[in-house]
Amino acid sequence: MSSGSRPPWLFLIFVLLTLSISLHAQTALQFVSVPPCRVADTRQPTGPFGGPVMGANTTRSFAIPQGACNIPSIAAAYSLNVTVVPRGPLNFLTAWPTGQPLPVVSTLNSYDGRVKANAAIIPAGTNRAVSVYVTNPTDVILDIDGYFAPATASTQGFFPLTPCRVADTRGASGPLGAPSMTKNQQRIFPILASACNIPDTAQAYSLNFTVVPKKTLDFLTVWPTGESQMPVVSTLNAPTGTVVANAAIVPAGTSGAVSVYATDATDVIIDINGYFASGLGDFHDEIPSGLSLYPITPCRVLDTRPPRSGAFSGMIPINVLGSTCNVPAAQAYVFNATVVPQNGPMGFLTLWPDAEGMPVVSTLNAYDGAVTSNMAIVPTLNGDVDAFAYGTGTLIVSGDSSGSGGLDQSLGTNVTYNIASNGRGTAEPPGRQRAGDRLHDLADQVRRPDVPTRCPHRPLHPLIME
Repeated sequence: MSSGSRPPWLFLIFVLLTLSISLHAQTALQFVSVPPCRVADTRQPTGPFGGPVMGANTTRSFAIPQGACNIPSIAAAYSLNVTVVPRGPLNFLTAWPTGQPLPVVSTLNSYDGRVKANAAIIPAGTNRAVSVYVTNPTDVILDIDGYFAPATASTQGFFPLTPCRVADTRGASGPLGAPSMTKNQQRIFPILASACNIPDTAQAYSLNFTVVPKKTLDFLTVWPTGESQMPVVSTLNAPTGTVVANAAIVPAGTSGAVSVYATDATDVIIDINGYFASGLGDFHDEIPSGLSLYPITPCRVLDTRPPRSGAFSGMIPINVLGSTCNVPAAQAYVFNATVVPQNGPMGFLTLWPDAEGMPVVSTLNAYDGAVTSNMAIVPTLNGDVDAFAYGTGTLIVSGDSSGSGGLDQSLGTNVTYNIASNGRGTAEPPGRQRAGDRLHDLADQVRRPDVPTRCPHRPLHPLIME
């Protein structure tokens, strides 16, 4: 086969934030949203949450409840955005709970020294702190948008949605479409007005933001509409002008909307994979509704780099339950997906629940051929998830280097619910659509303005199984 007709290949590295012990033995954690806030910035004057810059092969711990963001000491895990401003090439950064051994996973890489961000859910360690290790000199910035605490009536459970495209400014003009964002513009996106069937009870959204800059983009910031002023945080950066994606849990603002600010002209794409909502279950006032988080030791689920399974093209199933991570059954997983492109650009990577058709969304992009990571909360119907790659490279999937991971329904702290896979009292999965059937639609998703968006909402209600 000639090089011109060679199919695109991708190696996968899939790290799971999944459980190293049984779900039944852990405390159910649910989400509490907070106004986006900057926890630490080593570019600032020397202090516990400021300078100095981190040196090569150094570790530093940040006791987040002792900072200025009013995070309580009951927080058991943090929803963070980790940004690096390297002084040169950065092999990798790893973030994990203080007091645990350094895990063999990474949070992000910046081999060319660019400013780069990645979301991470990181359990609290000794003194409620998180630790950060860097291989090379870099400044580190930590922003927070919420935390996880033992489930109560005031916490928010997670409700998975079929991955769905909420907004795309390359599309037809409208509140969730064109025009493109201009330099220094703030724009409100009415999330509840999308075709994704998100209920107005949602208090926070699990979103993926992708920018397609016109040139370069210093930063993009996202926050709940209605706050008195834009927070001093950032969601992502695109200093080289390439397409960049990053996950974010964003609290719902006025009328359920979120606000976006861009320093430079760019198109913005917003995808959703679920939402957080509070309230108690329907059966007993001590049963929390929604899925709960069960923190774990980070574990690498899949790594397709040689001499392992090798490069792949198109779609592959990822058998999470069959991995060496000893993962018990859960209804969603928190991953950190890293692509290592080979011989050119990698258009996009999409992750979604196995046994469902491939959605018209993307998890990350690496058009410039750079090693790229992104956090993803991926629901599962049968313990597997699917990955589709359009481009060249390798993939690593791991439990987000943070060490959090399984999401499941819980009763109190020790008993799990079984929930019918489609939320309607039956375990029969929907018909499966082959990834190749949607190849051309997905290949155009970062170029075409008219990609259709369909994502039926599958509400999850607890079903107590005898």
